[in-house]
Amino acid sequence: MTGKDGAVSFTTGSTWENIWHMSWPMLIVMFFNFLVGIADIYVAGFLGPEIQAIVGYVSQLYFFIIIVANAISIGTVAILSRAVGAGRFEDALSSARQSLLFAIGCAIALTATGLVLQDVIISLAGFSGDVRHIASDFFVIFVFALAPNYIVIVSNAIFRAGGEVKLTLLAMSVISLINIALNFLLVFGIHSFPGLGYRGIALATALAMSAGTIICFFLFRRSMWKDIFSGMRRVSGDLVRKIVSLSWPAALIQISWNAGNILIYNILGQLQEGSITAMAALTNGLRIEAFLYLPIFALNMAASVLTGQNLGAGEPDRAERIGWKISLSGVAFVSLMALPLFIWAGPVSSPIAKDTQVLDETVRYIRISMLSEPFMAISVILGGCLMGAGDTKGAMLVIVSTLWIIRLPLAYFLAITAGYGAFGVWMAMIISMFFQGIAMTARFRYGNWKELRL
Repeated sequence: MTGKDGAVSFTTGSTWENIWHMSWPMLIVMFFNFLVGIADIYVAGFLGPEIQAIVGYVSQLYFFIIIVANAISIGTVAILSRAVGAGRFEDALSSARQSLLFAIGCAIALTATGLVLQDVIISLAGFSGDVRHIASDFFVIFVFALAPNYIVIVSNAIFRAGGEVKLTLLAMSVISLINIALNFLLVFGIHSFPGLGYRGIALATALAMSAGTIICFFLFRRSMWKDIFSGMRRVSGDLVRKIVSLSWPAALIQISWNAGNILIYNILGQLQEGSITAMAALTNGLRIEAFLYLPIFALNMAASVLTGQNLGAGEPDRAERIGWKISLSGVAFVSLMALPLFIWAGPVSSPIAKDTQVLDETVRYIRISMLSEPFMAISVILGGCLMGAGDTKGAMLVIVSTLWIIRLPLAYFLAITAGYGAFGVWMAMIISMFFQGIAMTARFRYGNWKELRL
């Protein structure tokens, strides 16, 4: 249902229709993101296992640096969706302005920090010689993509909070297509243009995000948020503090998760002669596994907006029903997808894993990780419900504790102390996800998220 300000309300009508309306555009967005990730690894595969390992590691670093943008987007959705659900559009518009200003300021500060500390950051992977130099090149180019990426992330969060998910679909599909096309063009060249080699992978992302900034500004003018640039120079301390209070737990989740992934790469890097093979296999496996994340993260984003709008409209029981429906649907769907991926892990992995040893380890990773996918699904979707409700601290406690108490210590023990190598790391990852899924379910069932006031 569309309100007088153009916002799409999900507080009445069929809950299944609401879920579908929010989910299908986000599913396509996630699919495009998946294609970009696959294109990065596919192109890197022609340049050697070392480049694949570097792409995976620097991608984790890049995700680490855009944590603040993702956290701001989570706080933005929680605040804006509540205001939209309650019919307070002017409050939502004011909050949207502050979120965008805050994101731009953070991006500028982090860009400067990344450039100053690039040598320290790259050294964490343990790369040496030419490999380290290549990783540094990747990282510097990605850092310059920060500001446009921040704008794109927060802009799309604003579109989603108002129910305008088709604008998010339009923006991200164009950005992704530009990124994929530039991957091949800049790496391999065309006609008289010789190509830039491995640097082209990073530059493709930077140019696509810069184009995305222009696209998002264009779409704002044609959306319910068309007045967002009016009064952009005015900063509200109260609104920024509210955004920060909701965002910092989400930031801590992502800091912990990305730091954990970097430490996983570090643990694999200690496997001596098998380190590059294991790191490349993890890079490949995560990209392939991302296919299963498509519907799950689409449902996560949908759940966040649906929960926020219904709580804003004073419908907490409806919000809870939507949470259970959307999470159980996700569990069923991802379980059906995981089975064929388990069976045909080899054929699925072979296009991006060119090296035989890397292919074998990638297949082993995929088959082990499929066992934890139902628990991943319920954790991610119910986590989206909690964040949309403003219970970012509850989701943080679940994810951070299982990561640092279970996953990382167990990975080191099994891989290094017990001598199981990469297999031990893969086992630690699925065991921790089992506990995370159970804990997130308990938080959603027994937590106080329905009583929170934003």
